[in-house]
Amino acid sequence: MLTDEQRKQLIETSLAVRRWAYAPYSKYEVGAALLTSSGVIYDGVNIENAAYPMVMCAERVAVFKAVSEGETNFTAIAVATSNGGTPCGACRQVLSEFGLETKVLIVNGDGEIEQETTVAELLPGAFGPQDLPDQNE
Repeated sequence: MLTDEQRKQLIETSLAVRRWAYAPYSKYEVGAALLTSSGVIYDGVNIENAAYPMVMCAERVAVFKAVSEGETNFTAIAVATSNGGTPCGACRQVLSEFGLETKVLIVNGDGEIEQETTVAELLPGAFGPQDLPDQNE
């Protein structure tokens, strides 16, 4: 369960870290704040590259930081953009790996929640481990 205080902290963190985004091409700065079940918040920003396919989204940066520290159980993520844009398909897929019930707060540049949803609602029919052939057969 996500408390009001946790919700507020996630929103504030996602807004604050946007300033670190490296977005010289799109000028679309994204900040993310990921709450783990242990109570730790990992942040992330989008990082662009002149070779456009090499871009890394804020959501995935936050997830990869958490996983690299041994955290794989997530409660919620706040994603802040100027206009309340939702996570891309790649980010939705990465988030689904760690829990379809993870809360997702979509926040605009003023800190207003545009949408509160779950990864499952953002990615119906998610591809997961159950879709892989059993390696023990």
